[in-house]
Amino acid sequence: MSDDFNMSMRKFLKQVGVTSQQAIEEALRNGDTSGKSFSVKAVVTIEELGMTHEVAGTLSSDTKGQD
Repeated sequence: MSDDFNMSMRKFLKQVGVTSQQAIEEALRNGDTSGKSFSVKAVVTIEELGMTHEVAGTLSSDTKGQD
């Protein structure tokens, strides 16, 4: 893969990470999250290639040790 392609992909993935974290943090601030866990799923799709990639996990809002 070309350097330009790799740079473009890294830029996209950085944008996904940063904007996703911001959206999740906002949702957690606006909800009752104390001591709860949440299922989370991220989906990346490239329609032209027929590719879909899913990553699933759990976010825990444990507040121990935080002010």
